[in-house]
Amino acid sequence: MFTGIIEGLGTIRRLRKGQGVSMQVQADFDLTGVKLGDSIAVSGACLTVVRLEGKMFDVDVSPETTNRSILNHAKPGDRVNLERALTLSSRLDGHLVTGHVDGMAKVTSVIPDANAILYSFEAPANLTRYMVEKGSIAIDGISLTINQCSSTGFSVSIIPHTAKITTIGLLKPGARVNIETDIIGKYVERFVTASKGEADENSQLPGINMALLARNGFL
Repeated sequence: MFTGIIEGLGTIRRLRKGQGVSMQVQADFDLTGVKLGDSIAVSGACLTVVRLEGKMFDVDVSPETTNRSILNHAKPGDRVNLERALTLSSRLDGHLVTGHVDGMAKVTSVIPDANAILYSFEAPANLTRYMVEKGSIAIDGISLTINQCSSTGFSVSIIPHTAKITTIGLLKPGARVNIETDIIGKYVERFVTASKGEADENSQLPGINMALLARNGFL
């Protein structure tokens, strides 16, 4: 689990592509405390450290992750956002981010807006269905607030500090980004569809309805 508050940047040093991807990343910051098997979010994708030497670490990227994320198009020299996994004693300054990328969006415009920068994105309906105005979203692992959204896209407002310390400041129209929508919305949808009789045929769990709420003291 992550917060979407980026700790620092890193650079992809090596890539080996086969059925999946093996990737070596060099962090810009000290990785003291990180050990083999730990999770690190690389531009929003939760990956496991399989080799570690100083500020350099290796990760394996599964076909599922490459198919859903910009890591499928990564190349040596690319800059990436890095965040180590959340601990129970950490402050949650962003929002709950799982590091499980849902899909990709495309930058359509980058417009200066007073002391901020307005980024607009085109995204498929299977992503925008979980977006709400002023809700949370993770873009390349960065916890951000949605300004506006529609069935075809959304926009976010970026302050200069965020643009400076993350890869979002490097984005130009046409660039693709990793998107993770708010996990709460996915669970709400799952419960609601189950209550309408659309649960998996193997599920034995009852749906949520007025009778169930009344039995459990919510009405």
